[in-house]
Amino acid sequence: MVSTNNYVIEVEDMTVAYQVKPVLWDIDLRIPKGVLMAIVGPNGAGKSTLIKAMLDLVKPISGNTLFNGHSYKKQRKNIGYVPQRGSVDWDFPTTVLDVVLMGRYGHIGWIKRPRTLDKELATKALKQVGMEDFANRQISQLSGGQQQRVFLARAIVQDADIYFMDEPFQGVDAKTEKAIITILKEMRKQGKTVIVVHHDLQTVKEYFDWVTLLNVQLIACGPIEETFTDENLIKTYQSTGKLLKGR
Repeated sequence: MVSTNNYVIEVEDMTVAYQVKPVLWDIDLRIPKGVLMAIVGPNGAGKSTLIKAMLDLVKPISGNTLFNGHSYKKQRKNIGYVPQRGSVDWDFPTTVLDVVLMGRYGHIGWIKRPRTLDKELATKALKQVGMEDFANRQISQLSGGQQQRVFLARAIVQDADIYFMDEPFQGVDAKTEKAIITILKEMRKQGKTVIVVHHDLQTVKEYFDWVTLLNVQLIACGPIEETFTDENLIKTYQSTGKLLKGR
């Protein structure tokens, strides 16, 4: 696969199956730099699997992904990932500040101790997400919305060029959701590319400027105005009968 250099992310011929059942089928995807993009589709459409396969967390049967023309392994420092909150062991005995400092390990290495600068950046990120007063709190003592804010702070201090976020609004209150989307839009203003697995069709136009519609196969990908259409939504959800009314 040869990069065209016109896109920050390129996925080609990606197929993923669990046992013998295809979860993603022959996905070709091109994402330009500096977009805030939603991945939308019904349950079981392969949304989370897509980003995991792109990040080498799931091994595809075929296909590959390039970031800035290179493999994920070579671009790892430039890519941030916020997993689903439910996939994290929140009982692990560590503090909020330590979790955020994990986002700096790509800069300082896993063996070296965090520097004063790293701690300052982590504290600044916690303040940005409204969690500076919880720096010494055990993560297990936080609410779901607070935990999500901490993971966002960890992503911020990584200072990546590309971010993947898997259902960042799931299980959070309206205030936290507003805080998160404000930060994501600020990332976009800074020229960063942000990819978000999202489930609420009613907020897609408000939150995002780019969208990928997925249901095992790629239905459409592009700017909101051109892509987030009734026709494409029907194609995406027709097999589930769950197309949202009153969009």
